[in-house]
Amino acid sequence: MANTEERTLTYVAAVAEAVEEVLNEQETAFVAGEDVAGAGGVFGSFRGILEKFGSDRVIDTPISEEGIIGLGVGSAATGLRPIVDIMFMDFMGECMDEIANQMAKMRYMFGGSAKLPITILTMSGAGMNMAAQHSQSLEVWLCHLPGLKVVAPSTPYDVKGLIIAASRDDNPVFVVLNKLSLRVSGPVPEGDYEIPIGKAEIVRSGSDVTVVTYSRMVSESLKAAEELAKNGIEAEVIDLRSLQPMDSDTVIESVSKTQRAVVVHEAVRFAGLGGEIASQIQERAFDYLDAPVARVGAPFSPVPFSPVLEQAYLPNAKKISAEVSALLG
Repeated sequence: MANTEERTLTYVAAVAEAVEEVLNEQETAFVAGEDVAGAGGVFGSFRGILEKFGSDRVIDTPISEEGIIGLGVGSAATGLRPIVDIMFMDFMGECMDEIANQMAKMRYMFGGSAKLPITILTMSGAGMNMAAQHSQSLEVWLCHLPGLKVVAPSTPYDVKGLIIAASRDDNPVFVVLNKLSLRVSGPVPEGDYEIPIGKAEIVRSGSDVTVVTYSRMVSESLKAAEELAKNGIEAEVIDLRSLQPMDSDTVIESVSKTQRAVVVHEAVRFAGLGGEIASQIQERAFDYLDAPVARVGAPFSPVPFSPVLEQAYLPNAKKISAEVSALLG
């Protein structure tokens, strides 16, 4: 990680600062979404942006995800660089035709002549008692579509760097944020900086097992690694940061060293991104593996509204630690 000095910001404040940096840098950039202007975003992600840039560049839209994404696609194809907000990832289904059949395909179908520099911000994840329709992690939907890029920051530092990188990309980039991480604080330097899309980070070195993860599960995996270390198990933790494109080389290099792997995500385990990661490890590092690739994810169930059931549903450090311990026998 680059030198981040001593200044700290919350995860949510890093979103606002990144957006401000982008609007200052790019004259053709603007923000659009439900409640992004007057209210500063339902989570406060855009607080203060309207006052600094005005209503021509910070636009409250109707309650229509289909319209918001259509605005993003059309304006990007005609020379602007929109930042659009879909406040809950659960609502991606409302605009999936625009995403899957227009946004993801347009540059390819026009032979590369059409650029689509769209940054889409959205909130995923459970843990805030918002029930089954406002708590899902659906990033695998997006990762399955050629033409899209998908990133999932775990820290305030990554939030800012990945949003800025997304805004400078000439392709659609989804920045999948995490609701339960919004108040997490961490070091964030002033000014602009990029985190390269497609590059993972080893956030903890280890020799016994590789834990591959992203978003909020990075912090849970680090907690698990500290507990495992008390029993003499040294886990290497990889924060993917970028889900599409994915830095498989860093994963394979780590697994070739540790010879064991556990893939962790908050999304439902069945058909989640962990299955793709496990397959790549099996295909590229089979000769190094001393055990099958293990996976930790949510059960195949809607997210419960009950706080007690929701906590039982979510993957956490205890579950990760137990899976690693079982893998090592």
